[in-house]
Amino acid sequence: GAVAGLVATPLQIAGGLESTEAIQLVFAAGATRAVVGMQMIDNPPLLRACLAAAGDWLAVGLDPRPDRLAAFPWRQAAPKKAEEIIDDLAAAGVMRVVLSHGGGPGEAGAFAQLVRRQPTMELTVAGGVRDLDGIRRLRDAGVAALILGEPLFSGAISLEEARSVADPRQ
Repeated sequence: GAVAGLVATPLQIAGGLESTEAIQLVFAAGATRAVVGMQMIDNPPLLRACLAAAGDWLAVGLDPRPDRLAAFPWRQAAPKKAEEIIDDLAAAGVMRVVLSHGGGPGEAGAFAQLVRRQPTMELTVAGGVRDLDGIRRLRDAGVAALILGEPLFSGAISLEEARSVADPRQ
């Protein structure tokens, strides 16, 4: 709760959230969004319980790269393509997905296809954006939000520039 009380921006918590109790704990501490990992995709009963606990404040983190999907230790099924996983998540009631490693030049087209495939799902991309062109590509692909780290910390992109490009109406 201490960090949430110090910032005037929504606080998203990801990593280590593997139970409804953990999700309830981060919300009690002031988080506005909880991101669960790919293991939830392979455990539908737990995913449903987490959705019941968090509703549309829950997001599922997914690394959509085929090699990462193939390497994940799936318990219930063979590896699926990102498109199939997104469809399964939408069918389960997930409204938000955080796609990691996705800001490279060749990936915006794939994300545009995911947006068209599940137009009511909010897709966030975390990682891979290096410049303002990356923000433009993802904005034009229909991605709802970006998580920027290194380009802001290094000064390659300012927060004001990023906001202006992400939403030109601002």
